[in-house]
Amino acid sequence: MMQWGKKTLKVKMTALTLLALAVIIALAGCGSQGEPAVNTEASDAAATVSPSPAEADEPAIAEQEAETRVLQDEFGEVTVPAHPKRVAAIYMEDYLTALGVTPVVQWYHPLWGTQEYLKLDLPTFDITGNIEALLAYEPDLIILDGWADKTKYDMFSKVAPTYRLPESILQDSKAILQTVADVLNMKEQSEGVLSDYEQKIADAKDKLAKTLGEETVAVVRLNVDDQTLSLFGINNRYTGFIFSDLGLNPDKWSKEMTDFHQVLAEESIPDIDADHIIIFPSNGAWDSPENAEALKLLEGKMWKAVSAVKAGNVHRVERSHWQSGAVTANSMKIDDIMKMFF
Repeated sequence: MMQWGKKTLKVKMTALTLLALAVIIALAGCGSQGEPAVNTEASDAAATVSPSPAEADEPAIAEQEAETRVLQDEFGEVTVPAHPKRVAAIYMEDYLTALGVTPVVQWYHPLWGTQEYLKLDLPTFDITGNIEALLAYEPDLIILDGWADKTKYDMFSKVAPTYRLPESILQDSKAILQTVADVLNMKEQSEGVLSDYEQKIADAKDKLAKTLGEETVAVVRLNVDDQTLSLFGINNRYTGFIFSDLGLNPDKWSKEMTDFHQVLAEESIPDIDADHIIIFPSNGAWDSPENAEALKLLEGKMWKAVSAVKAGNVHRVERSHWQSGAVTANSMKIDDIMKMFF
């Protein structure tokens, strides 16, 4: 009896053991579908969202890189803001305003004043003064053209990132417009301005060719300070546009001139052999009291001996836009010329 009872006990113990194991397995199975599964997903999410320190810096580095661009100017590579907000374009304010950008200052010279034709209500920057004066206007970009040599360029670069136009484009107002637009990261905005500008040139050129034919034109400046006359050549940056783009025929003297302009000796004034003369004063306006003495030169016998003067083909224009070669100034020159001949 005792032996049979031990077997029965063993069987009962075995059954209890198996039952316990079944419960443990069942609980383990439930756990694998419950809490541990949630923890695994959380771990996976953490691994995905939390980058390494190096990866965490990548967006910041990319953002920083996007804030600047590296461009090639006349003197080498220059790093400029990708989207400049405060631009100083010395004697190039015309191009900025044509693109709808207001510069922080405007060019000024004690003898010649400002570029009045732009009608800018802005602080002036005296180009004969201290370059560090620009610091007060906090430019984040400075643009310069051919008047700035390497020494001046380096001085401006201490104030703010500075881009100097390449020498190769200084005679081409359209190329300058495109370059300035690129520096400002406004290439798309410039396309409409350039298209209108080119169309105006084309229309005027066609009409002038039909009207003037082979008649020649000379551009003369009355130098108020020393009461002399300067003849402007076809390569002059400010007035050469009327020959290169509008297709007007220069007189022989202007055509052969290699300098931008030549101051004429009084006895050589009658040698101007153009059919038409366009003339403007160096300073002020034609009716400025301070120009009265210089105007006497145009009453002298040497001037009256010029063939265009005898024929009554002298066209007086205002100096401000005729002493700039930018797109707005050139557009105003077209308006003047169309009034002269139509």
